[in-house]
Amino acid sequence: MMKKIFLLTGIACFSLLSASAQKEPVDYVNPFVGTTNYGTTNPGAVCPQGMMSVTPFNVMGNVPENRINKDKQWWSTPYEFNNKYLTGFAHVNLSGVGCPELGSLLLMPTAGELNVNYENYGSVYSQETATPGYYSNKLDKYGIKCELTATPRTSLARFTFPAGKGNLLMNLGEGLTNESGATVRFVNEREIEGSKLLGTFCYVPDAVFPIYFVMRINKVPAERGYWKKMRPMTAEAAWDNTAGKYKLYKSYTKEMSGDDVGAWFTFNTTENEVIEVSVGVSFVSVENARLNLEKEQPFGTTFDKLRADARKRWNDDLSRMTVKGGTEEQKGVFYTAMYHTLIHPNILQDVSGQYPQMEGDKILTTNRNRYTVFSLWDTYRNVHQLMTLVYPERQMDMIHSMMNMYKEHGWFPKWELFGRETLTMEGDPAIPVIVDTWMKGLKDFDINLAYKAMYKSATTPGKDNLMRPDNDDYMAKGYVPMESQFDNSVSHALEYYVADYALSTLAEALGKKEDAKLFYKRSMGYKNYYCKDFGTLRPITKEGKFYEPFDPKQGENFEPSPGFHEGNAWNYTFFIPHDIKGLTKLMGGNKKFVDKLQSVFDRGNYDPTNEPNIAYPYLFSRFKGEEWRTQKLIKELLAKHFTTKPNGIPGNDDTGTMSTWAIFSMLGFYPDCPGVPEYTLTTPTFDEVEIKLDPKYWGKDKLVIKKEGNGDYIKEIKLGDKKYGKYLITHEDLIKAGEITFVTGNR
Repeated sequence: MMKKIFLLTGIACFSLLSASAQKEPVDYVNPFVGTTNYGTTNPGAVCPQGMMSVTPFNVMGNVPENRINKDKQWWSTPYEFNNKYLTGFAHVNLSGVGCPELGSLLLMPTAGELNVNYENYGSVYSQETATPGYYSNKLDKYGIKCELTATPRTSLARFTFPAGKGNLLMNLGEGLTNESGATVRFVNEREIEGSKLLGTFCYVPDAVFPIYFVMRINKVPAERGYWKKMRPMTAEAAWDNTAGKYKLYKSYTKEMSGDDVGAWFTFNTTENEVIEVSVGVSFVSVENARLNLEKEQPFGTTFDKLRADARKRWNDDLSRMTVKGGTEEQKGVFYTAMYHTLIHPNILQDVSGQYPQMEGDKILTTNRNRYTVFSLWDTYRNVHQLMTLVYPERQMDMIHSMMNMYKEHGWFPKWELFGRETLTMEGDPAIPVIVDTWMKGLKDFDINLAYKAMYKSATTPGKDNLMRPDNDDYMAKGYVPMESQFDNSVSHALEYYVADYALSTLAEALGKKEDAKLFYKRSMGYKNYYCKDFGTLRPITKEGKFYEPFDPKQGENFEPSPGFHEGNAWNYTFFIPHDIKGLTKLMGGNKKFVDKLQSVFDRGNYDPTNEPNIAYPYLFSRFKGEEWRTQKLIKELLAKHFTTKPNGIPGNDDTGTMSTWAIFSMLGFYPDCPGVPEYTLTTPTFDEVEIKLDPKYWGKDKLVIKKEGNGDYIKEIKLGDKKYGKYLITHEDLIKAGEITFVTGNR
């Protein structure tokens, strides 16, 4: 009996090990992570850095099943995990952003009598599943199974209907965007084309742009037509019973325009009949949307093939880093973070190479990928450093995209969105991205032209400066004074200091000695803000005095904060990554610095969702004997804030920035000073990670990170086969070694 038990136990263990061994990186991804707790991700189908994403839209409708209603509060994502009332599937969406935009072209299947009012046609859903490149649910109201997949520029939906009457609705009036206005026309019985206006992201009313689409259905409908929400009318049209209501057009199929319009199709369906809907999009023209559809879904394409292709794309990209050891949960966190990091920036050009000019009306053509959605205030801190290391060919395309934006528009991007500059957040964030990339050896671009662009934004007077509108005082005084209580003046200056330090290092490398001195001196201007009374940075009024009354904690939980953007003095005081030595001296020496930094964590003043302070845990490693604090905090923060549950990101993912923090932290090294080609080391999560390197860029094909021992603290570091005695390492030394080993133990 005991032998049988041991045999069965052995078989079971072997089966579990075999199942685990057979899992690929893509199998660890959970697209539902970050879909609540304001993570603002979504579980829709998308390819790596693809233009197209198609996701369930469940944030509309005043119904009890929805906790969140986009029309009742500020909301910036098409999906919330705890909502259960679906009003369509949105095409082309943003992941991890803080302002509502895109999330339009709402495709909805229904059954029974035609109804085009989303308050009525929406449905509760169940049986929800998602994997990279695939999403599915069942609409309980109609008994319709919905499945979605995507290519880089198109989507394919597969709907399984019950017997009876089935409908397909393309709602062009609703979505996340604050813009309105659309045009749609029937091409034939099974195809429509049109456009919709998008834009006004983050309070920028002029930053608008059109999206063009073509939609095809694989079955001829029994009926088809348009709808329009009619404006309220009284005396002038008292006879019209459609005033203020949705009007159905059943015998008119030429063209329809308006703020709240759509197209509908009605079918006679048999039990479990499948109807497929293909959508192609473009930001250039309807013709290009059709070409994208024809090239990426040629005749004979099947849903299952596209789903398999999307899965392979994801698995290939995720497999550039393979891990050994760690728990299943940790692998899920790691690969899901990679998944989220690889959504933006995304491609903008069509299969023809055409794309819309940056801030212009021309249609231009590229022979490489043109990227868009540059949330640079967020991503300059770590996302582009990860792209440089693991996906250097894409980082080069991103650099060329930014270079071409300068050629087309006269400025590098700050927060670019589909060819429009939204100027969201502050700083000059393209500078550290480009400097960091070039310093690490990716130099296939015109660095002198790049320097010219950087010099322009660093020296142009404020009234003519798109990047630094308060540059006059910054250049003259070394800081930005407070002009109004909530003008974010300190945050502006701190971002300029980081950019100017990176610019000074580039000037030095290019032999521009005087420029290097100028920009280095400017980067030290943070000292003006240091207030010994509070031991923090503090706003300065235009009279040159410290602002009062002053509370370093004011600004918690996104309340307005004098001088600081989306945070308070504690979230920004240690954000001097380029001069920790200087900041330490201001604070009174090593011990006082370390104690004060530790108090940020002990007193709950650290915000894991706020970019300026996300590198705080790594600062301890700048002080000999204090490195253990970094190692302890990183493990605790990863365990507390990053999981494989829907709330498994601590807040807004900021187009992958929070996810990238987790990735680097789990790898055991972090780029804590943007623009400087160095990493701070910490205890890795996994026993071994192999990063596939591109020999074209790095001269070798892999970087291996190993952990020996089961402790949480680093006892020894080996670079290659040699002992390494520091906790700061240059990118060049890490790549050259090809292998780094962390020997761990107890403290």
